[in-house]
Amino acid sequence: MNLAQNWLVSDMNPGLTDQPRPAFHPSQRHPRDAATLILVDRSGAEPRILLGQRHRNLAFMPGYFVFPGGKVEAYDSRVLALGRLSGHVEAHLQRAVSRPSPARARAYALAAIRELAEETGLMVGELTPPKGPLQGDWSLFAEKSVTPTLDDIWLVARSVTPPGLSRRYDTRFFAADASRVCLSFEGTIHPDAELVDLRWATFEETREMNLHAITRIVLDELQLRLETGIDSDAPVPFFRSRGGVLHRLEI
Repeated sequence: MNLAQNWLVSDMNPGLTDQPRPAFHPSQRHPRDAATLILVDRSGAEPRILLGQRHRNLAFMPGYFVFPGGKVEAYDSRVLALGRLSGHVEAHLQRAVSRPSPARARAYALAAIRELAEETGLMVGELTPPKGPLQGDWSLFAEKSVTPTLDDIWLVARSVTPPGLSRRYDTRFFAADASRVCLSFEGTIHPDAELVDLRWATFEETREMNLHAITRIVLDELQLRLETGIDSDAPVPFFRSRGGVLHRLEI
């Protein structure tokens, strides 16, 4: 089923205050690699999904509820993690990219884990001091004595921000069970933070929330995957625009 077949790119970006750039601007040619981690709580009668509300003064998706995430950094590929991605997740991550490698695939997933911790205070991993030097924002894991783990990290979707915005991202949407969180800490959610609120919501409850179109599409994909087997080696949807229309491809 093509969940995006009726979406026009012009309908995908209501309320964004980002400014368009000329076609030759680097942001138009090279979207930044990004990753998100969707936490799923399946302990109750219905799955609940973690969403965070972005600050209303941000240029990109102001006020929207989103999955925690952000840009992939070069140092993400050098982090020593426990466990490993499943073979099919690693394979899907290496499709439709230039210079594919297992290290690059790992970096996408590790960036999602790092961003989740930075934005929500929830850390996916094990309570054991990390090995090796940790650069950049990974110092938080050293401070908390948490080593990230790649076990049971699933790839749900991939999407490229349509042309026309100064901020463009090639985003991998990962999911993990909430039970993978080994530690949580306070102080990341407040009125001046990037995320000002966190909510656990059922799929039905998300329909009443302020969601961007691509967030809704990925939620629909996640719901289908949960019903058919989240860990199955099914094709991964890849959303990108062509001729002003959002298309659903598969990788």
